[in-house]
Amino acid sequence: MAAHITSPNEPFPRPDHIAQATTSHRQGPFVISTRKLPISKSGPIEAMERDLGIPVPEMIFGDNLVSIRHAPSGWAIEFNARDALDAVDKTDRNMLQVAYAKSWSASREQTSAGIKDVVKPYDWSYSTTYRGTVIPPSSSSRAAPPPPPPPPPPAPTSSDEPSKEETEGAPDNNANTSRSFEFAPSDKPIPIELLKRRDPILFFDEVMLYESELDDNGISVLSVKVRVHERRMLLLARLFMRLDNVVVRVRDTRVYVDFVAEEVTREYTAKELGFEDVKRKLLMTGLVPDAVTIALRDANKIADLLPTVEQTLEGVSLRS
Repeated sequence: MAAHITSPNEPFPRPDHIAQATTSHRQGPFVISTRKLPISKSGPIEAMERDLGIPVPEMIFGDNLVSIRHAPSGWAIEFNARDALDAVDKTDRNMLQVAYAKSWSASREQTSAGIKDVVKPYDWSYSTTYRGTVIPPSSSSRAAPPPPPPPPPPAPTSSDEPSKEETEGAPDNNANTSRSFEFAPSDKPIPIELLKRRDPILFFDEVMLYESELDDNGISVLSVKVRVHERRMLLLARLFMRLDNVVVRVRDTRVYVDFVAEEVTREYTAKELGFEDVKRKLLMTGLVPDAVTIALRDANKIADLLPTVEQTLEGVSLRS
């Protein structure tokens, strides 16, 4: 059972609580792990802000985690709040951000002094470009302890030395250390049609990383969903940011794993459109104004209406 940390005198979760809150599922050579704990307390929040150099969202789940680890090599990709916030722009060089801040201010008839309160030297909308943290084989995964090793092979029945064929066919345990296992540009898309099949779901979870209401003027939320089938799995890390009367953004990172081929595909898609344009598109679908207001809170209803402004496709083969 997952641990629930409720004591105000316990600012950091104990290792045993972290272990209890971590759920792992092994499918083929991959281990999929998720961890869900309550909102971070003041101690960890202050430490994270010192580390990142920016204020963190009101609701930060600093101990939550989603990880996909390739057990034979130790390679992994994980998603956590700290690294996601580290990918937020920490400068004021984003002129598009400044333009949005002015629009936001004008829509509320604020003075120019009010703009200074909005435009801070970091992206206060927390529109991260995070695509996951890749852990190379030389590193140890932080998500969960490795699975137990396979049983030892049976003892030889004779004292003869292994044949040349047996020696050449034996796996090289050091082979993985010489490979980088880095993502590279790919033209092999995620097989959406295969994922639409009604194959049994062997493992599913949804993990929240952070959420901000942007001073009651919208929402910025980053969450991760994962579903595992017998031969494949899909992870979706979605940033949904809506700044009322200004802009709507959806940034999706999809990680697809083929368990049999031991291949990982990562697709990043950024979508964006002005707030009024999104409202207009929703009205054109036949929704009444009240239904439009509700739809503006649901990224699933909005994502397909937004134009794509950036997209990348990468892949990595982990087979030895």
